[in-house]
Amino acid sequence: MDTITPNIPSVAAVAVEFPPHRHSQDEVMASLSDFAGPEFARFAANSGVATRQLALPLSRYPTLGGFTEANDAYLDVALDLSERALRSGLDQAGLTAADVDIVFSTTVTGLAVPTLEARLANRLGLRADVKRVPLFGLGCVAGAAGVARMHDYLRAFPDQVAVLIAVELCSLTIQRDDHSVANFVAASLFGDGAGAVIATGADRSSSTGPRVLATRSRFYPDTEDVMGWDIGSTGFRIKLSVEVATVVEKYLADDVGKFLADHGLSTGDISAWVCHPGGPKVIEAVEGALDLPSSALDRTRTSLRRNGNLSSVSVLDVLRNTLADPPPPGSTGLMIAMGPGFCSELVLLEW
Repeated sequence: MDTITPNIPSVAAVAVEFPPHRHSQDEVMASLSDFAGPEFARFAANSGVATRQLALPLSRYPTLGGFTEANDAYLDVALDLSERALRSGLDQAGLTAADVDIVFSTTVTGLAVPTLEARLANRLGLRADVKRVPLFGLGCVAGAAGVARMHDYLRAFPDQVAVLIAVELCSLTIQRDDHSVANFVAASLFGDGAGAVIATGADRSSSTGPRVLATRSRFYPDTEDVMGWDIGSTGFRIKLSVEVATVVEKYLADDVGKFLADHGLSTGDISAWVCHPGGPKVIEAVEGALDLPSSALDRTRTSLRRNGNLSSVSVLDVLRNTLADPPPPGSTGLMIAMGPGFCSELVLLEW
């Protein structure tokens, strides 16, 4: 059984940055008409997305010469966005790059060795002894999982500062020769952006952000084909099953109920739901499984509508907007995200 113990870390700041190329859903869909027929409009209409920010100008995408060129573009844009996000987050927290003791980074839409946080070290002025924990493959769950892993680390080192960098440029993974339903859904749903979370251990916490009380990871057996990538010579080819909502309906209520009960809580005690916007059907599945009021996931739907699904960054965008308009002091929140594995991550927060 998990228990809430001393040395509780806090979230000091959350920042999210977007590329400058903002387009309506209609504009994006029109630009993809060369690889998708009229039936594509059905997926766009049901996506819950109104606008998205893209890594490149729309006119550039048809001319990308393959995975190498797309990954080169990923690296340029990802470094710029993640640097902006981390600088903004540190400024909000009243900290500098020299204060950072450990950097967690996550992405699933491009490849880089050295990894992003290593390439940012000199640009940002990170210390030579900074610890690096690059994460790859967690996808949509990684925003919540990264916050959870920062919590684990800061429990052991309560006098330190941890940061999480998440950057996803989903538009650069589109496969124009893939006419599968999964690719059409992905092309109508995903957007681009980067996020940074600054967290401090209990011994140096002075933030007004929420404390991270506890976390729980859940892995669902025999679900590895529900979501992920097939990676080959053309890059990242989406695997996305209709079973995502089914897995949510099957497991989430029990997982959340047991997690909260272990801390003397129930869903009725949660004032702030910080939920990843997987898509309209997934949002509805979460609402139904947890029997939530219709307004509980308003911030989740707003993030999806304005930005699309940002993979690991989306739940951080919802967290950022929750911090901007927080619940009353003493309130409890729950961060929820799901991703490839198939798996979920739960993070218990207190304001």
